[in-house]
Amino acid sequence: MTYDNPALTIVSDEVKDGSIRWRSPSNIALVKYWGKHGDQLPQNASVSFTLDGAATDTTLHYAARRSAGEGVEVELFFHGESKPDFTTRTKGFLERLLPIYPFLRQLSLRIDTTNSFPHSAGIASSASGMSALALCLVSLEERLFAPLTDRSEFNRKASYLSRLGSGSACRSVYGTAAVWGRVPDLGESSDEYAVPVGDRLHPVFQSYHDDILLISRTEKAVSSRAGHGLMEHNPYAPTRYAQANRRVVTMLDVLRTGDTERFGELVESEALTLHALMMSSHPYYTLIEPNTLHVINTLQQFRRETGHPVHFTLDAGPNVHLLYPDVVADPVKKFIREHLLHYCEDKMYLADRIGRGPEELAVNETTNA
Repeated sequence: MTYDNPALTIVSDEVKDGSIRWRSPSNIALVKYWGKHGDQLPQNASVSFTLDGAATDTTLHYAARRSAGEGVEVELFFHGESKPDFTTRTKGFLERLLPIYPFLRQLSLRIDTTNSFPHSAGIASSASGMSALALCLVSLEERLFAPLTDRSEFNRKASYLSRLGSGSACRSVYGTAAVWGRVPDLGESSDEYAVPVGDRLHPVFQSYHDDILLISRTEKAVSSRAGHGLMEHNPYAPTRYAQANRRVVTMLDVLRTGDTERFGELVESEALTLHALMMSSHPYYTLIEPNTLHVINTLQQFRRETGHPVHFTLDAGPNVHLLYPDVVADPVKKFIREHLLHYCEDKMYLADRIGRGPEELAVNETTNA
């Protein structure tokens, strides 16, 4: 499919200055996507929970461009500070979208963005950041031209655009849970955008918690973009892609039936498989740290002693996500405070849970400086 549309141009004199603001969450993959091909397409399908507290707040300010130019005129501010490196990446992303949104070269853009969590520490900051920007862009399209057919088309286009910036970002467009990649018996699924599956979840999973233990808040030594590239020559890649596609089907059934024990087995195996792929790449690398393993071992002992269905997963970094149902929230949070916080940098963790998805917000005019 393609959204290319050379007709989406504006009459600059008729454009009034404006701003659009979206808050979009991160997501945690239950079955991981690791390895891509073509134009940001996944080598295997993935399924994720959408988070609530871990999110990016992005305001897109726009005005008619004063002088003509071939590329996109944009500047990005992260937590109020100009970030040339972020601006360069964002400019590249927006220029990729010119066949879809040719009007972008007719505008002067400023982006103000903040995260509620540490950037590049393995909490999918690119997922929340790129999805927030994509949502702003689709809203801008509707403001300058005409509304899209319906809400599902709005979300699908935002998911498609998000994918071009960061693969996992396409899942953050939807609340509760999403699938990205072609899946048998999920007719609407696609490699080009994610689809929502929250309505398929058993009630036990609809209020699941995800407490993120911040083992390290420093930037990752190897970016996810580089890690995906290293999968091209990983000897285990073909077997892994087949395994992941089977596991997505199994995970969707688990989420439907409410089997928390099988859920835990799958998510923990997926977490360790992800990092095993990193360690078997050439060159190999590790993102987990000693305290990551201490947390895992301590958690496993707690689970054996109590029987509580609390399980871990990992993203592309050292931090540990603890997933558990609301019914055991009190004892698990007590366990975190008393036994796990000393493994975390500055004794920090983020108490998060399954979220409803992105939200368009009123513009804070103080950011439009």
